[in-house]
Amino acid sequence: MSQRHTQRQADHTITDPADDPYLDAVRECVMAVGVRRTTATDVARRAGVSRMTLYRRFEDVAAMIAALMTREFTGILRDAAHEVADRSPARARVVAAAVLSAERIAANDLWRRILDVDPELVLPYVTRRLGGVQEAGLVLLQAQVADGITDGSIRDEDPGRLAATLELALRGYVLAAHAAGAQQRARTAQELERMLDGYLRPDPEQESR
Repeated sequence: MSQRHTQRQADHTITDPADDPYLDAVRECVMAVGVRRTTATDVARRAGVSRMTLYRRFEDVAAMIAALMTREFTGILRDAAHEVADRSPARARVVAAAVLSAERIAANDLWRRILDVDPELVLPYVTRRLGGVQEAGLVLLQAQVADGITDGSIRDEDPGRLAATLELALRGYVLAAHAAGAQQRARTAQELERMLDGYLRPDPEQESR
């Protein structure tokens, strides 16, 4: 009982997902065998804990994978936004952060591993519903777009609609980039930047107000 209590206390001290050894173990499993072949037994072994300890944190393997995806890719979104936070106007920040995030996700080794081993798992998030990472990205994009509308650098339209269109464009880039070489991805990223900037730029009538 004492040992279990100590382990439970240790579990509750994990407040930063970036330092979560359980998610590190999940990542190792996915990189080794893919999503479908990842098991709780393997994750527990790599994390050095029992399956019961693991299940106190996660309901099942699907929850482990979801938590890993959230940590991996929302971290990229946050880091990109932070790196371009000093750019002005807001439209420049939106476009730079969006393209930088898309480039980094497309090049991410975990993302590329999923597309190589379990590509069918991505299909529902393209054709049927948004995933947690996509929803988090939309929230961030909408807030950034709203800032651009406020400072006049983005056309005055519904920020939710503009953000949703940006997400669609970025989603296409992230998926298609997997089949392209490094040089082609770089050229496409430049064109993506031009496309997003032109889409968000105010109409001449709005700029003259």
